Amino acid sequence: MKRAISVVLSLGLVLLSAGCSVNNDARDEDSKFKVAMVTDTGGVNDQSFNSSAWLGMSNFALRTNTVARYIESAQSSDYIINIDKLADENCNLIWGIGFALADVVKQAARVNPELNYAIADYSYGDDTLDNITSVVFRAEESAFIVGYIAGKTTKTNSVGFVGGMKTVVIDQFEYGFRAGVDYAAKELGKKIDIKTQYAESFSDAAKGKAIASMMFLNGCDIVLHAAGGVGVGVIEAAKESGNFAIGADSDQRHLAPDNVLTSAIKNVGKSVDIVSTKLMNGDKIGGQTMSFGLKEDCVGIPEENPNVAPNVLESAYKVEKLIMDGKIVPPKNIEEYNNFVKNLY
Repeated sequence: MKRAISVVLSLGLVLLSAGCSVNNDARDEDSKFKVAMVTDTGGVNDQSFNSSAWLGMSNFALRTNTVARYIESAQSSDYIINIDKLADENCNLIWGIGFALADVVKQAARVNPELNYAIADYSYGDDTLDNITSVVFRAEESAFIVGYIAGKTTKTNSVGFVGGMKTVVIDQFEYGFRAGVDYAAKELGKKIDIKTQYAESFSDAAKGKAIASMMFLNGCDIVLHAAGGVGVGVIEAAKESGNFAIGADSDQRHLAPDNVLTSAIKNVGKSVDIVSTKLMNGDKIGGQTMSFGLKEDCVGIPEENPNVAPNVLESAYKVEKLIMDGKIVPPKNIEEYNNFVKNLY
């Protein structure tokens, strides 16, 4: 049994969140390559980050005839318990989905150096352990594109951004989006107001709905969310008010087909598939940070965008090409954003 990083000090049962497996025939599971993930508190059905990760992982298992499994975390205190559970199951690769699990993954990797771990949406930089692979996304690239689309589409010249919590990762969305809106505004020769508010949650859909409803009431006609499950409420508010929301992490148009303008996709699932495949093929993946963006087809917008005007979509694709060619470098934080705006005008 692997050494646990959690210690249970009371007697009784420890209830784990519900888990699910793909290709888990008990007769031969032990002989197969096994990859598993622990979700953050948004859960595997958040229609966003965790959902994308699980889709990629389950597709990987089906494609390679391997085993995939997830465990959901109802609260942050579950992270340690769930990571320990997967370590005891001798998984070949254990994923923490989301930066909230970064500390727990690092602790587990230090305690179990014979196991391989990966963290999505976080980099330990020079402190990355040899058995951890950090995966980060250039989310500012897709955020810039949807910001550009929003700037070209708004009729009220007022758009909004709803974040989950103020973090380095969410900064990528906010400042990439702001820069895209500004870029469109310059092309159009006008000023577009951008309202921003944080929900201090990634799961409170009701709060997301309340924030977005107020933004729509105050003149916004398009709101991007980067807030996990909170974003479901943002989309509901757009549907009820007859405005547009912009989805995040996955194509969220199915949640409100007439009211989701587009989505800033972060294809977590594809990165999970790429990294898991590398390990299965014997590649050395630990001790490094892998960055995924437009060039790797891991961020972008959906293939189908029926709510975006054809001329706007055509222009957005040109902007996408400029980003891929390095002619536009979207900002990922406030310092880079301020420099971007200074050079734009």
